[in-house]
Amino acid sequence: MKVELRELSLNDTENIVRWRNQDFVLENFIDKRLITKESHINYYHNRIETGLVKQFIIVCDEIDVGTTFLRDIDYQKKEAEFGIFIGEKDYLSKGVGSKAAKLIVEFGFDQLKLDRIFLRVLANNVRAQKSYEKVGFHLDDSNKYIKNEGVDEIFMVIEKGD
Repeated sequence: MKVELRELSLNDTENIVRWRNQDFVLENFIDKRLITKESHINYYHNRIETGLVKQFIIVCDEIDVGTTFLRDIDYQKKEAEFGIFIGEKDYLSKGVGSKAAKLIVEFGFDQLKLDRIFLRVLANNVRAQKSYEKVGFHLDDSNKYIKNEGVDEIFMVIEKGD
């Protein structure tokens, strides 16, 4: 199974909206609000085109299956927040997410010159936590666990050289 990343374009809007609003994707998001075509286009212009977010489409055997990104990129602190979701159900639990995560972490360290990449994950999303551990993420000792409006989150981090 060949997994690659390609830069997100506005042509991907339809897939992003469809993937992001599916129940099996949304249930693992901290922010459970649905997105629209208009909100995604606004996000694209205000976050991606400005460089605050680097987002890619996950391509598995030449099929677009999801997206991964580094957001709130802070070039002074040399850190960013990682995110990912697989939007095609047939590609879940096949290692695609772990491979894509590894690729974007390498991109963050090698191309963006980041020293630290962190993520937030729902405490009950054990499958995702195990996937992130395969890539090298570990519990962030400074913020292991928080309650946020009734949603329990775990913070994980990977640092350059881990």
